[in-house]
Amino acid sequence: QVQLVESGGGLVQAGGSLRLSCAASGRTFSTIVLAWFRQAPGKQREFVATITSGGSTKYADFLEGRFTISRDSAKNTVFLQMNSLKPEDTAVYYCAAGALYSSTSNHYAYWGQGTQVTVSS
Repeated sequence: QVQLVESGGGLVQAGGSLRLSCAASGRTFSTIVLAWFRQAPGKQREFVATITSGGSTKYADFLEGRFTISRDSAKNTVFLQMNSLKPEDTAVYYCAAGALYSSTSNHYAYWGQGTQVTVSS
């Protein structure tokens, strides 16, 4: 079992930055793949970024280099640094953990409760 708790969401103006955190507990943090997904109102959940235990990363094409995923194994935490935020980035952001290095939500068995990010224009 893995428990995930996100934090760091909030309201920010377009062009601003936020850093999301996800604290993990339970199963060995160092061996799991971690990812961020998001879901906007009326839309399906979509992949944002993922990172392996070795630090390999994969990002959604629409990000255009604005977001960075990282992990701190000493703190059992994964981060999502979001820069140059746009109103269309408004969504609930979810942290997920699994065994596969994947952009598919079904490949992740564990999910956090989500944190709201709202970007005003």
